[in-house]
Amino acid sequence: MADYIGAVDLGTTSNRFIIFDQKGEIVGLSQKEHRQIFPKPGWVEHDPMEIWLNTQEVMKEALVRAKVSGNEIAAIGITNQRETTVVWDRNTGKPYHQAIVWQCTRTDKICKELESHEGQNRFREKTGLPIATYFSGPKVRWILANVPEARKAAESGDALFGTIETWIIWWLTGGPDGGAHVTDVTNASRTMMMDLHTLNWDEDILRTLGVPARILPRIVPSIDRDVWGYTRENGPLKARIPVCGALGDQQAALVGQTCFSMGEAKNTYGTGCFLLLNTGTTPVHSHHGLLTTVGYQVRGEKPVYCLEGSIAIAGALVQWLRDNLGLIREARDVEALAKTVDDAGGMYIVPAFSGLFAPYWRSDARGVMVGLTRYVNKGHIARAVLEANAYQTRDIVNAMSKDSGVMLKNLKVDGGMVANELLMQFQSDILDVPVIRPKITETTAQGAAYAAGLAIGFWPSLDKLRENWSIDKTWEPKMGSKQRDQGYRGWKKAVEKSFGWIE
Repeated sequence: MADYIGAVDLGTTSNRFIIFDQKGEIVGLSQKEHRQIFPKPGWVEHDPMEIWLNTQEVMKEALVRAKVSGNEIAAIGITNQRETTVVWDRNTGKPYHQAIVWQCTRTDKICKELESHEGQNRFREKTGLPIATYFSGPKVRWILANVPEARKAAESGDALFGTIETWIIWWLTGGPDGGAHVTDVTNASRTMMMDLHTLNWDEDILRTLGVPARILPRIVPSIDRDVWGYTRENGPLKARIPVCGALGDQQAALVGQTCFSMGEAKNTYGTGCFLLLNTGTTPVHSHHGLLTTVGYQVRGEKPVYCLEGSIAIAGALVQWLRDNLGLIREARDVEALAKTVDDAGGMYIVPAFSGLFAPYWRSDARGVMVGLTRYVNKGHIARAVLEANAYQTRDIVNAMSKDSGVMLKNLKVDGGMVANELLMQFQSDILDVPVIRPKITETTAQGAAYAAGLAIGFWPSLDKLRENWSIDKTWEPKMGSKQRDQGYRGWKKAVEKSFGWIE
């Protein structure tokens, strides 16, 4: 058998290809950013063709850096920004419109219309999701309603829909020349069109949304011994490699962190911030603003479900500090700037740039800075940026404990921001639990690699993957309860100030 597994990591801001060995360690990596397109306030788009071209480039480059040939890759796993929506021509591969990104709020009117009948929870019993601009179903409806060419093709059977992993799997396995049109259960569970219990597309919801079933991909397990397709020998890897594992990025991080037991949780700090709690093989419906989602499924086994808290703006707030305000030159500089002060000076930033996700689900919210005085300087602003991530996470943890009855004992963390030690310490302080960073923090890509490797027997079991996981650093809470409670009360007041800006 070949010695390595490849993982395609299709993030919100960049694409990466990472090559892992048997121990789950990285032997090669390449990354390339893609454009963030903002046609109107609240609208966010990507160019699907740019994502595909960049994917090919990073695959080639990672092989060169690792000094590995495509024939040494045993299988390919995919992980992706979820909910981002593409509709394209099955004959040419040409998208009918730019990809509508998960952060985009253009479907607000569609969502309000859907809510007007039975409320925001109209589909929650089936899908585990509230009606929100976040999810793919309303985005597909928007494309079909606003792009006549797409609507005509959908009616004739020439159009295909997919989230980003579907788009890239289709191209990797042949594109117009027989490419596999599939989506795994974790990504399907984020469309607002799949029944959580049957793991099938729901005909009633499709009818309500006006989405023809013929454009939808086949739903498959995340870890699938039935290979979906093979890369082409004239493709970027110059080899015929099975594509057989896929997970939405947050579920991939759950697998990468080996949270295979009920009650285990992880938090990923990326463009957004996402906390998932493994609730076992029975879906737990939330009454406190969380999402019920599929964590992963192995072919022939029951799916594992999660409660999820989704935060729209986390690392993106640091990017805003860099790109829009110019207070730092690089994202990593935020920690040094925040360390120039002892606290946030009584100010808070609520980053509701495109509304608030869990546990509030307020599309009418917009970002606010509150508590400003002449005393506040750029160091306090940087500190408030970091603290906003930790406070939003506490909102999620509180809701999760109410829904599940499970009190968090520790929090496994991953993602780009976990290199920020000031943030990690504050996160431990504000949650009053240890925060644990693993040695390999590329857990999203690692989870995708694990999915593909398990499918082909590269790794024999989940227990073997647990052996690969190890701790890099643990932060213990140091903050007193009075200070912790006072800080969080201020945060809750700040959140309320963000409500009602869009009428």
